[in-house]
Formats: sequence, structure tokens, C-alpha cells
Amino acid sequence: MRPLAVLLGVVMGSGVALFGGLVMTLLVFLLLPEFHDRLAGEFAPLLQAVAWAALLTGAAAAAFLGEIRVRKWRRAAQLAMLIVLLGVGWRYWPS
Repeated sequence: MRPLAVLLGVVMGSGVALFGGLVMTLLVFLLLPEFHDRLAGEFAPLLQAVAWAALLTGAAAAAFLGEIRVRKWRRAAQLAMLIVLLGVGWRYWPS
């Protein structure tokens, strides 16, 4: 396997793990209605994080599959993944 494919696989796997953890956290929020008032302020940021993780996972999966199958569009998918990864870093980097 080519080194870039390995790197893309790591990013994709990390995105899937992040997305899975955030979705499970969202389920816990939804299954605890008695704490709805206490968690209300955290719900919107959690939904944003789920959306970012889903976007990263989708872009990384497309880039990985394009690289593995040597498709013409793989460079565009890799660029999209890089842009999403930079967006996630920009959004969540402590300032």
C-alpha cells in the first residue's frame, strides 16, 4: 500500500472514531430528558461537531477510495479532505 493511502486511511479511521463518539454522546443527550435544561447550552455545539466529523469522514473516505482505486478525481477528493481538515483545526484550535 502506498504511504499516502496509509495516511488517508488513518485520517479516515480517526474521522469515523470521532463521528461515532460524537453520535453516541448525542444519543446520551437525547436519552436523558431529565437533564435537558442543564444540557441545552451544549446541544448546538454538539450538533456542529457531529456535522464537522461527518464532513471529515465523508471527505476522507472519498479521498481514500480514490487513492486506492487510482481514480482521476482522487486529487480533488484529497484537496477537499485537506480543506475540511484545516477547517476542523481552525474551528477547534484553542485561541
